[in-house]
Parts: sequence; structure tokens; C-alpha cells
Amino acid sequence: MANRSHDDDVAFIKALAEVLSDNDLSELQVKRDYADDGSLNVRVSRVTAAAPMAVQMAAPALQPAAAPAPAIEAPSAPASDGGDPAALPGAVISPMVGTAYLSPEPGTPTFVKVGETVSEGQTLCIVEAMKTMNQIPAPRAGTVKRILVEDGAPVEFGAPLMVVE
Repeated sequence: MANRSHDDDVAFIKALAEVLSDNDLSELQVKRDYADDGSLNVRVSRVTAAAPMAVQMAAPALQPAAAPAPAIEAPSAPASDGGDPAALPGAVISPMVGTAYLSPEPGTPTFVKVGETVSEGQTLCIVEAMKTMNQIPAPRAGTVKRILVEDGAPVEFGAPLMVVE
């Protein structure tokens, strides 16, 4: 029965994400109470990619015409050398909506770096959801090939965080 509740919660969260998108909302928060004294608190928010892209494109616009080509290639480079990062066999995906942190506390070294060898179960990063810090463990031993999120960046359910091969 716990599995069914989990599946229902995932379907509920996906439905909330659709409501968010369909109604052009930036954030939606809902509390769902269950008869067995349980509850689910969900906050779904959307960060538009337009703001970061505007900042990235503003700087090349001030440079000569030859400069915008490298600026356009830089954001697309991570996607072009493997397609969708979430589809890679070693992709570590976010199990929830939240904020990704690459180090245990501000100002401390990151949990892992690109090229570093990790063991199964080793903490790769933290996803904060509803004021709870959730450690994201390495699903297998291997080498960190790519880190796909920035420290403090919002992440969605199923978003790729890192690639460990």
C-alpha cells in the first residue's frame, strides 16, 4: 500500500507541474492531508531559462560580431556531446524538486569533483526540499564524468545532477 501511495503522490506532483505550466504560473504550493494522519507538502516552482540566456547573450552583444558564435556554442556543448544527459547510463537524477547544493555548507569544499573516483553510496550532493537536506548518494562506484548543476540551482524531479561512469 505504501508503494501505491508513492505512485499516487508522484502522479499528483506531475499534475501540479502541468497546472503550473498550463496556467503560466511560476510557483504553486499545496498541502495534501491523508486519512491515516499522513500528509504531503508540495511546492512546485518553475525557473525560466530566458533570464540566464539573456545574461549570457548580453555580454557577447557588446563584442564584435565574431564573438557571439563561441557564446552560443558554450551552452549547447554539454547537450551535444551526449544528447540528453538524463538518458546517459551513468546519469544520477534528482529524486525530488528542490535546490541542489554541491558542498555540505557554504564555503566548504564540494562533495565531489569531475574526474574524482567515488564509491557506491558516497554522497555526491544535497537536494534541499521543504527545509530538509536530502543527501544524494552515488548509485554505483565509478568516476564523476560531469556535474550538470550549479551550486544553489533549483532542480526538478528527474533532472540530471551528475554523470558517474
